[in-house]
Amino acid sequence: MIIKKNSDVSEDFIKEEGINKVKRKILIGPHDGSKNIIMRYFKVLPGGNTALHVHDHEHVVKIEKGKGVVINEAGEEIIVSEGQSLFIKGNEKHQFRNHFQGSFEFLCIILNTEEANK
Repeated sequence: MIIKKNSDVSEDFIKEEGINKVKRKILIGPHDGSKNIIMRYFKVLPGGNTALHVHDHEHVVKIEKGKGVVINEAGEEIIVSEGQSLFIKGNEKHQFRNHFQGSFEFLCIILNTEEANK
């Protein structure tokens, strides 16, 4: 069994095209011996966004702090906030944005696949 404090996990800005002001922690993943899942923690700073993207794997998202906007496949902007959870299907286009003053933070759990480890 692995037990860690989230505050002990390093947090890095994501430096990829289309991503702005987003930090990520890998809370549980392959480095912990997890063969099937990866649990990540994202912090989208005010004015930040993930890329509008699509990938094969599905994932679940739990909003932990603040509020933000999720863009769905139809391009609709939906405000989400702490206490809500999302299921994003594989190959479903999506994006997270933070138009608000505080940080927008969420857990994102995915399958541990070759694509997810890029």
